[in-house]
Amino acid sequence: MDNIEQVDRLQIRRYETRKEMGEAVAAGLANKMIELLAVKETIAVIFASAPSQNEFLEALQSIDEIPWERVICFHLDEYVSLSAEAPQSFSRYLMETLFNRRKPKQFHAIDGLNDPVVESARYSALLAAQPIDIACLGIGENGHIAFNDPHVADFDDPKAVKVVLLDEICRQQQVNDGCFASLGEVPLEAITLTIPTIMSAASIFCTVPGERKSMAVRDAVQGPIDISCPASALRNATAAYMYLDKESAALLKS
Repeated sequence: MDNIEQVDRLQIRRYETRKEMGEAVAAGLANKMIELLAVKETIAVIFASAPSQNEFLEALQSIDEIPWERVICFHLDEYVSLSAEAPQSFSRYLMETLFNRRKPKQFHAIDGLNDPVVESARYSALLAAQPIDIACLGIGENGHIAFNDPHVADFDDPKAVKVVLLDEICRQQQVNDGCFASLGEVPLEAITLTIPTIMSAASIFCTVPGERKSMAVRDAVQGPIDISCPASALRNATAAYMYLDKESAALLKS
């Protein structure tokens, strides 16, 4: 059963378990994709790459009704100097969790081995040619969306895609998630879509499970709309839906 509340323009949906949350996100996204494809020939969807998305993407790939051959896909971010074959590559994650089974019309992957400034410009041009219909994302332990950590977040960023230095909380999260064995292995830089690019999406589906995200969820939903918690920007989105499990919603006031 959905537990729904509205905070500014952000709709909060709470579930007991990660599985229920993931199935709900997948159903909501699938319905929106099918709705848009009834009136558009193609749509563009951005996906996040993180363990927080596992249940959602597992449920999504099991839905047969989506005409993926009419869907153009992007992703939120990628580590600088990491190949697409590396286990921690975000493009590899999406291939393994979704696109190896569901083949989109196109998947535009960020190339972590390309010169990061050149790659940011290349990816910006791809995004400029294809307005984003839907963005799927999570929230970091420091409140980041994509790799817009608080120290580099800009609600009015003039860039569509940029190179950033990752803060230590963000890098430690990658260790906490089991993606890297130690902090020293986590890259220092990444290429990320900026906050205005994410916010340009007509609909945003934000999936945030787990106790370690509870403080960031509280700050995003009940704190000020401020770059100290970049995810708070979602409260100004055109249409945004945040899906939580019991643990990530634990610090929210009833």
